[in-house]
Order: sequence, then C-alpha cells, then structure tokens
Amino acid sequence: MSAHDARLRPLPGTPWRRSSRSVGTNNCVETARCPDGALSVRDSKNPGLRYLVFSPGAWTGFVRGLDDAQR
Repeated sequence: MSAHDARLRPLPGTPWRRSSRSVGTNNCVETARCPDGALSVRDSKNPGLRYLVFSPGAWTGFVRGLDDAQR
C-alpha cells in the first residue's frame, strides 16, 4: 500500500457516525473522515465490507443533490 492509499482510509479507531436522521432500523450509511479530508461511507448493516471514499467536494455535491431532489 502506498502512502497515498493510506490517506484514503479512516485511521484505526476513527469513529464511524450515523446520520442524526437515522431512525434506528439499521438501514443507513455510516461515515468516517480520512486523514486527507476525504469521507469514507459504508453500509451500516455490513460494516466489514468495503466502503466508498468521496472527496469533500464530491460528498457536499451529493448531499446537496439529495436535498434539491426533495424540494
């Protein structure tokens, strides 16, 4: 693994967080910050599986798009 790859992973012990809008059904995503500022996103039902990594700008755009779609 290169140094670049290591920055795209949450550090061991980094807390994964659920949305405050999660209703406790365990059907949500969890996020964790990477050292380079990127955001890792995983399925709360299968936390041991692979996760996606978004740059801060890409995640902000994604969330804004969801918000705009609900209006």
